[in-house]
Amino acid sequence: MAHGPRGTPSGWHADSVVERDIHLRITAELLLFLPASRRREWQRVAPDGTSTLGHVVESLGIPLPEVGPMTVDGAGVGPSYQPAAGDVVHVHAVPRPQQVPLEPGLLAPRFLLDVHLGTLARRLRLLGLDAAYHNDMDDPSLVVQANAERRVLLTRDRGLLRRRALWLGAYVRGSSPHDQLRDLLERFAPPLRPWTRCTACNGELAPVGKHEVERLLEAGTRRTYDAYGRCPECGQIYWRGAHSEHLEEIVRSATRAVGSSQ
Repeated sequence: MAHGPRGTPSGWHADSVVERDIHLRITAELLLFLPASRRREWQRVAPDGTSTLGHVVESLGIPLPEVGPMTVDGAGVGPSYQPAAGDVVHVHAVPRPQQVPLEPGLLAPRFLLDVHLGTLARRLRLLGLDAAYHNDMDDPSLVVQANAERRVLLTRDRGLLRRRALWLGAYVRGSSPHDQLRDLLERFAPPLRPWTRCTACNGELAPVGKHEVERLLEAGTRRTYDAYGRCPECGQIYWRGAHSEHLEEIVRSATRAVGSSQ
């Protein structure tokens, strides 16, 4: 495509109306957030003299947690920048892997998943990631917990990501748990510790002697396995070698995905 002054499409610069508008170039990764009828790279918005760039971008349907660097004429600007007529704004997606501020002592981000992502939560726990999940928590409560515990709120609800009080969230791409997990691993590239968390409640497993739990085991399990772990939160017992091929493949695939993202 040919371009006119300041990088805008060539068909726009001759019209005096264009000079009264803000021109936004949306990176391909963010086009999915735009309505289908407006899903194109170049967007044009009339300035109102008061709206910030963050407000303008969100008015297009793009949640700010999904937005990375923004530039005007090559200079970096933030969401609080007030765009003027004739500005050409380039809006990029969050860089991958995304860097998340970590609490002291933590090696990986902690997550909180909304009510629609239960399977994804269990898969993250399988990989040793701290993934809180409740199947009955409303949106305001999710924001409160995410902020209080400095967890990245994972959701496919764009409206939830636009809540001003939320410290950090991420839109989960993909409709299947497989695709969702791959998207999250590519986005955050967290270090993995498979088989160290309870997939039921998110507790960290602790080694436990066979003699301490054998009365709770089926006879076949007692005869076959010797190494056990127990969740101190819910009491669930796990044993080495009890993993199905399906779970083993999830771990292998996740390990490859994280390795290729780093």
